[in-house]
Amino acid sequence: MDTRQNITNDWQDSVNVLLGIALFISPWALNYAADTNAALNAHIVGAVIALLALAALFAFRVWEEWISAVLGAWLIIAPWVLGFSGNATATRTSVVIGIAAIVLSLWSANEHASGHLSA
Repeated sequence: MDTRQNITNDWQDSVNVLLGIALFISPWALNYAADTNAALNAHIVGAVIALLALAALFAFRVWEEWISAVLGAWLIIAPWVLGFSGNATATRTSVVIGIAAIVLSLWSANEHASGHLSA
């Protein structure tokens, strides 16, 4: 399967790449870069989600999806653990992208496991 076909068939991973990039740039784009904990979390987790999803497009491994799902769960609880829940924009961004990352990662893993896509 060539790369173009992979990107089309594994659309969940393609969307996760975009979500990771969006999370990475969100502190600047949504003006919460001054909140160090929120910004650093967005940069690190966004980069990792994007890189894992990009890797999954080229050579799918189910563990990449599980790590992305765990990172999504982290994003949901991070505002309270890292103490930036008072920043509504950062919290909303983290929670929404976290939920999306979980759903898309588990969906992709399920499609590969059920044979809808060949790994």
